[in-house]
Amino acid sequence: MTGPEKDANTMRALRALESGDSSVRLRAALAVGTAPDPRFVDMLVERCAIEPEFFVREMVTWALIRHPPALTVAKLTDQLRSERAQARSQALHTLSKIGDRRAWPAMTRALLTDPDEEVARSAWRAAVALVPPGDEPELAEVLATQLGRGTRDTRLSLSRAFVALGAVAMPILRVAMQAPDPQVRAHAIATERLARDPDVGVESSIEEAKRVLALGAIGEKG
Repeated sequence: MTGPEKDANTMRALRALESGDSSVRLRAALAVGTAPDPRFVDMLVERCAIEPEFFVREMVTWALIRHPPALTVAKLTDQLRSERAQARSQALHTLSKIGDRRAWPAMTRALLTDPDEEVARSAWRAAVALVPPGDEPELAEVLATQLGRGTRDTRLSLSRAFVALGAVAMPILRVAMQAPDPQVRAHAIATERLARDPDVGVESSIEEAKRVLALGAIGEKG
C-alpha cells in the first residue's frame, strides 16, 4: 500500500470512529486494532472518554491494547486527571488490561476513593493489577477506607480486590472487622470469609456477616 493510500485509509478510519452509527464505530475500532498505527492512538484515547456504547468502548480498549504501551500508557494516565468520570474510568480499565507498571504512580488515593463509584471500582481493579511487589499492604490500607461503601456491585468489586491482594491484606481486614461502623464490619467479615472460601460467594458471605453482627448485638444487650 502506497503512502497516499495508507493516509486515505487512516482518515476514513478516524472519521468512522466519529460516526453517529454505533455499528460503524464498532467496525472502525476493530479495523484500527487489527492494523495498529500510532496515528490512531490519540483518537482512540479521546473516544474512550466519550463513547456511549459499552461494546464499542470495549473494542476501543482492545484497539488501544494492540498498540505498544510506550505509545498509550502516558496518554491514558493523562486522562486520569480529567473532570469527565467516564474518561477516568475507561482509562483505568484500559490500563488494567495493558498491565504496564509504569502507570502505578498514577494510582493515587484520590482515584481509589473517587466519589464516582464506577471510577473507584475501575481504580481498584487497576491498582490490584499494577501494584508493585511490596506495596500491597499500603494499597490494602487505602482500600480498607472504602469498606461498607456503595451498592452491592461496588462492595463485590472491593471484596474481589482484597481477595486478589491475598494474604498481605488479611491483617488489615481483621482490623476492619472490629470497626465501629456496622456496615464496615459486615463488609470486612464477608470479604475475609470470601478470601478463605471463594466458593461461598459474596452474597452469602454478607448475609452471614450480618447474622454474626446481629447475634453479637443481642449478646451485648443480654
